[in-house]
Amino acid sequence: MKVVHTNNAPDAIGPYSQGIIVNNMLYSSGQIPLTADGDLINGTVEEQTHQVFKNLKAVLEEAGASLESVVKATVFIKDMNDFPRINEVYGEYFSNHKPARSCVEVARLPKDVLVEIEVIALVK
Repeated sequence: MKVVHTNNAPDAIGPYSQGIIVNNMLYSSGQIPLTADGDLINGTVEEQTHQVFKNLKAVLEEAGASLESVVKATVFIKDMNDFPRINEVYGEYFSNHKPARSCVEVARLPKDVLVEIEVIALVK
């Protein structure tokens, strides 16, 4: 196993890693809308989702992967009524390549954010 860490995404806010590579697969931790400096994006669900993808891209890049090598994404949202808006932003990042995905509404997310996304990706 290899731990993935980049300064271009927020540090873990608990006892976990930004990601772990096992063999040729990256398992990312869930990313929330924190900047790399640890500042919370309190904007719209669209703004929060864009920040989540910025963080995911940084972790993927550090691991030697990319959005194009994601095989599975799991999206956690605070309110299923936000699904269409989150899905629209999601589609900007996964337009041609469409990995498998699950989406679940949860009672609460860390720091009371509106969205969290984790991915599994093939490392090149």
